[in-house]
Amino acid sequence: MSSTLFSALVLLLLLLLHQPPLSSAANLNSKTSLFRSQPIFEPTSLSTAADASPTTFFEVTKPIPLPKTKPFSKLILQHDFAYTYGKPPVLANYSPPPNFQSQKFSKIVLEWTATCKGRQFDRIFGVWLGGVEILRSCTAEPRATGIIWTVKKDITRYYSLLQSNQTLAVYLGNLVDSTYTGVYHVNVTFHFYPVEETYVESDKGFGFGADLILPISRNEKLNDGLWFEIENSTDVKSKEFEIPRNVYRAVLEVYVSFHENDEFWYGNFPNEYISANNLTGFQGNGPFREVVVKLDDLVIGAVWPFTVIYTGGVNPLLWRPITGIGSFDLPTYDIEVTPFLGMILDGKTHKFAFGVTNALNVWYIDANLHLWLDKKSEKTQGKLLKYNASPLSLYLKSNFTGFDGKFITNVSRSIFSSGYVKSSHGVIKTNSSQEFKYSNVMVLGNEGNLQDFDQVIHFNGSIEMEMPSSSVKSTKSLKKFGIHLYSDYVNKGNGTYDSVANVTLSLDEKLKETSEVGTSTSKIKNLQNGQGNMLVKGNLVVSGLGSTQQEYHYSGDKSCYFRNVSSSNYTILHDKESNTCTYNAQGAFSNRMPFLGYKLRGEKKGLM
Repeated sequence: MSSTLFSALVLLLLLLLHQPPLSSAANLNSKTSLFRSQPIFEPTSLSTAADASPTTFFEVTKPIPLPKTKPFSKLILQHDFAYTYGKPPVLANYSPPPNFQSQKFSKIVLEWTATCKGRQFDRIFGVWLGGVEILRSCTAEPRATGIIWTVKKDITRYYSLLQSNQTLAVYLGNLVDSTYTGVYHVNVTFHFYPVEETYVESDKGFGFGADLILPISRNEKLNDGLWFEIENSTDVKSKEFEIPRNVYRAVLEVYVSFHENDEFWYGNFPNEYISANNLTGFQGNGPFREVVVKLDDLVIGAVWPFTVIYTGGVNPLLWRPITGIGSFDLPTYDIEVTPFLGMILDGKTHKFAFGVTNALNVWYIDANLHLWLDKKSEKTQGKLLKYNASPLSLYLKSNFTGFDGKFITNVSRSIFSSGYVKSSHGVIKTNSSQEFKYSNVMVLGNEGNLQDFDQVIHFNGSIEMEMPSSSVKSTKSLKKFGIHLYSDYVNKGNGTYDSVANVTLSLDEKLKETSEVGTSTSKIKNLQNGQGNMLVKGNLVVSGLGSTQQEYHYSGDKSCYFRNVSSSNYTILHDKESNTCTYNAQGAFSNRMPFLGYKLRGEKKGLM
């Protein structure tokens, strides 16, 4: 047998070894990627008598700044998610605190707490209030001795929605049988923090929550989540809506997650490589994805998403107990719709539509339309002044022989819009700009069993509002998403293989806001490294080692936060936390923690 044919058989065997028990839906993590999620069969070597109490899982992020007032807390939902796949969302009635109308709240927090024991895949789930999604998250994978995790999310931006009675809907598609035994026991609680005496309300029109939030999602009466499912590159899902005629600002908040054949889209092979090597069933369409948002068939914005790795992805031992960046609270992406208000202030029905460039099955997407209303006017007027959406600028280069080679993908695009709205506030002109740059360098070796790639996404966004007073309110956002992943597979025979995977995730953000009262700036630097190996037999991880190190920095005009934490196979090795802005004078990751000094290939300059 030739080496090429043998390699093809090995790759196809790996494909079969990775199949979970059912393959009909993303909620069951049906994947054919080399990095797919795996539940763990926890032998004695990975569990000791000292682990009798549940292990606490967590995502490293900045704590929510809270007022010193005592919160009003209300348990909204308590449910055990067992065999919930393919069933309707779990519903609960929500009513606001009795003093909501008379008592102002400066902070409202959603708290999700869950426990689980046994064996289970990671499950994506969503929480909706009145059809408006307020949390997208992933469950932690349990162990025999049990786990617990808590997600706290600031939901103050949904203030207007929380003022009235609503239906809370939670969809968590889980499967329980003789092998997958984990049941997720969930509590959802809302905490309402009254304002402090020194509290000064910001300009509600531009800095506070919207007056009305419309769900751009599916109805809750279905056997699935309320998100739209995008199944391929030509699939487009849409929702009709109608807005009041006195809107003067609009922002679309987009929720995005990726599953099944596209859970690891950033590592998918170019189609030419699959065709040349006759690898039927492997993921194609290359490693670039773009979520395209249209308003009445006009592209108004895009999302180039952060590469969230769920709690069972790549090597599940990496995420125990420190989970991947964004895995417990998936990021959302805002698109300024205000320049286009002149198109939809006519009292008629309009349409938002979503598609994903190069998509494979399946992407979950929905959105919330945040609207600011002119209380002193029954009708506002607007006009689109300038609009330009450049086509994707795509550069592809490949050089491979057989299963080994190198692929380079570079993409860029920009979207600009300008428009005005005439309201009781006067004429407000809004300029919105999105600029994207993308690079992915992928190397395959070891007869196609080794994959090593770097990917970097740069985003430069700005919103400028020219006010009647001649002042300008602006928001400028710079973001950089990075991932480096190295993996290698060795077939051990008898349905068993060895896997080695090292991963680096990085997220850099800088936000600068300017108004007549001054300028504020905040920065986030979040860097995570993981190294792991595992022995997989059949569909279970039977042994292995996972180590994770993470360093998180936040700095703002009034506060700072720092955390340096590392773990290995459920055990925290080091954890340093500080709220002091001068905690470290050097500042650079590499000066303080050599293991976080890795720099992504192709990254010539830092974001900031």
